[in-house]
Amino acid sequence: MQALCELNYNHVMRMLPDCDSEDLTYTFSVGDKLSYCIRILESARYTSTLSIAQTSAGVPSFLKPSMTVRLYHDAKMAEVINSQNTGRLKPSYSYPNSKMRQRNEKQMVNVFLAEWLDFCIKLTPKATSEA
Repeated sequence: MQALCELNYNHVMRMLPDCDSEDLTYTFSVGDKLSYCIRILESARYTSTLSIAQTSAGVPSFLKPSMTVRLYHDAKMAEVINSQNTGRLKPSYSYPNSKMRQRNEKQMVNVFLAEWLDFCIKLTPKATSEA
């Protein structure tokens, strides 16, 4: 999991080198139909918190990925702390559980983030930022 969080941090820093400014929003588009937004919610000396969400029109909200990501600048790691607005993710879950989460749900959403960031880096020509 640590290597995955380090990879995610490197991908985020490649896409958003100035992610230490609060209230900054980046919008990305891939083709005509796929767009997403990264907002910097909080920024401190050692951590930043980002909101990442797909914003494509005409897609039901349950099909639009969204997550909150915490960047740890001193450790150079990024981890998903919330996915699909379901609350804070635990490191692991017993199974079955009341919310029917997978045992390794936190790892799965961090893998998804890595794949999504890799896709965005490969296919997105340039991000635009808004203050």
